[in-house]
Amino acid sequence: MSSDNLLNVLTNLIAQAKKAGADQADAIVADGTSVSVTSRLGKLEHLERSEGGDIGLRVIIGKKQAIVASADRSTKALKELVARAVSMARIVPEDPFIGLAAPEQLAKHMPTLDICDPTEVSAETLIARAKTCEQAALAVKGVTNSEGASASWGRSHVAIANSAGFERTYESSGSSISASVIAGTAKTGMETDYDYSSAVYVADLRAADDIGRSAGERAVRKLGARKVKSQKVPLIFDPRVARGLVSHLLGAINGSAIARGTSFLKDAMGTEVFGPWVTIIEDPHRHRGFRSKPCDAEGLPNRRRQLVDNGILRTWLLDLRTSRQLKLEPTGHAARGSSSPPSPSATNVYMAAGMHTPHALMADIKEGLYITDLIGQGANTITGDYSRGAIGFWIKNGEITYPVNEVTVAGNLKSMFKHMTPASDLEFLYAVDAPTVRIDGMSLAGK
Repeated sequence: MSSDNLLNVLTNLIAQAKKAGADQADAIVADGTSVSVTSRLGKLEHLERSEGGDIGLRVIIGKKQAIVASADRSTKALKELVARAVSMARIVPEDPFIGLAAPEQLAKHMPTLDICDPTEVSAETLIARAKTCEQAALAVKGVTNSEGASASWGRSHVAIANSAGFERTYESSGSSISASVIAGTAKTGMETDYDYSSAVYVADLRAADDIGRSAGERAVRKLGARKVKSQKVPLIFDPRVARGLVSHLLGAINGSAIARGTSFLKDAMGTEVFGPWVTIIEDPHRHRGFRSKPCDAEGLPNRRRQLVDNGILRTWLLDLRTSRQLKLEPTGHAARGSSSPPSPSATNVYMAAGMHTPHALMADIKEGLYITDLIGQGANTITGDYSRGAIGFWIKNGEITYPVNEVTVAGNLKSMFKHMTPASDLEFLYAVDAPTVRIDGMSLAGK
């Protein structure tokens, strides 16, 4: 459906809601087309193509709101959608902080973002990519089995409108390739690992055989893993797991957690949370950014900003509701689906690169752990306590040596943030990125 047609559907829906008794209303529609395939041991295991989308309506009566979604856009279904939403809004409890943006808060100028690849990828092409990826992985000496290789492509068309006069649409796309394989045998020990690539433009994906080969080599490198004794040693986080450290920060500065008082950083605004050598940036308008978007889900402008500036925390992530709770200006971080209300969320966040290469970062480590995988969800954003299973490689005299598993690393995020040092190898690959990171002072529990 064209952008004009999508907006017409939304504006008509909002007009019906107002006529039925809503004081305010907004609506979102997300249409999409996607194809995904999975191949295992050379045979196609999964092929799925989907087309369609959902439409969501939020109505506000006084300080009460209700949200209803539907995949059916027939005249009758939309009329029932309005009636159901208005009926629900009359009986739910009041929320003093809900409401649309004032007209002067809405985005007036939308940036043009290069986030939609016009190329449509066929199922046949995806199957060929998945098979090429898996074949390259299985060709690595020591790889004995495969958990499969996958390839996907998709494109979405999003439209947002509200009763304050805001109307916007944008399109985005994404493609990915991945493989997961097993190395070793039951007698000698088995290890598994994976690799993947995701991008807005198909041309920006890594080659399928490169991803497969990397997955196989990662799995083989883990063979012969040893346990190490419990001790305190410097830890090096591979970029693949260092991204998670940035995600823990985002959870802790989310406006919902701050408003509830359930974040270990609830009193940290304007203070030095990281060392002065750490800067963390959000850029929702990044060229070909995997989650770039021209405005937030409530129609407010978004922009590049430093979440952490030379170690100092500069902002919370706020939508309209949390900004009203905290009596602060909204920051344009609202995100939502068709069946859920807006909530704060960041996109295209990265820890800025440091001055030293990863090798230089570990050059003075007599003994330490290079972490490639983390297990479990052991990060408590209320207290900051952190404890997770870890897999990686032992560092001895500044060099990576033998593989290590069955260990746990623990600390507190407040201290971890203060003792975090980024390397220079930042790459922009995902919605959250980080370079290699070193943290001193954490505990390692082993044998």
